Amino acid sequence: MKTIGIIDYYVSEWHANKYHSILADCAAAVGEEFKIAYAYGELDVSPYDQGTTDEWCAQHGAERCYSIKELCEKSDYVMILAPSNPETHLGFAREALKYGKNTFIDKTFAPDYATAKEIYDIADTYGTKIFSSSALRYASELDSMKGASSIAVTGGGSNLPEYIIHQAEMLIKLVGCAASGVSAARDGEKYVISVDFPNSVKATMTYEKFLTYSAAVNGGEVVEMKSPFFNGLITDVLRFFLSGEPSFSRDETLAVAKLREDAIKCAEALG
Repeated sequence: MKTIGIIDYYVSEWHANKYHSILADCAAAVGEEFKIAYAYGELDVSPYDQGTTDEWCAQHGAERCYSIKELCEKSDYVMILAPSNPETHLGFAREALKYGKNTFIDKTFAPDYATAKEIYDIADTYGTKIFSSSALRYASELDSMKGASSIAVTGGGSNLPEYIIHQAEMLIKLVGCAASGVSAARDGEKYVISVDFPNSVKATMTYEKFLTYSAAVNGGEVVEMKSPFFNGLITDVLRFFLSGEPSFSRDETLAVAKLREDAIKCAEALG
């Protein structure tokens, strides 16, 4: 049985619940048994549902840890979650990556490109293997869309800074390189972010609160992302835990961080 420790800003939240619920199926897919055995929350009471760390651990059969050090020493592998609070990831990483455990860092990886680079530098200092991704990278509908010259992706969520990461991840998966230019326009509550890539690919990311996640390439059919992409993500996380090798380059993760940062800046300045 391989043990996972989760580090979170507050443990009782949607991602921790979701990952626990699908872990057994994903573990079966990689042929190994895994258990979320330990949990640490910086805040004891969750603003998401007012649940406490002790209550979450009792419900999910995990042991509460009172420090990141304790969690990392006990766990085989580590997940840094806090999906709505990427500003906490650098501080968590500074402590957790010292222990050399293969570590998954949830979306949004970092609040900006410079912090993303700093986290990788910390990992390299300690020889710790890490990776990060939005679950939307694992939407199987995207697999047949690579190589397009024009791409349009859409998505929603409660706010653009937190949820534009999903569209950025989708684009970088399809294009595989960093953007060369980003601009934005607004129509009411809808933002259309135009993205140019150095390989002559042009793309748009359309954000509005209640939009579904979808993609269309070369002016073709709009395809909604309906596949079980969270299962794809966690299966790849478990594979990474066992192998220590991410399934895509850190250059793509850094490109996602930069595109997200630029998209937010453009949306705020409308330029």
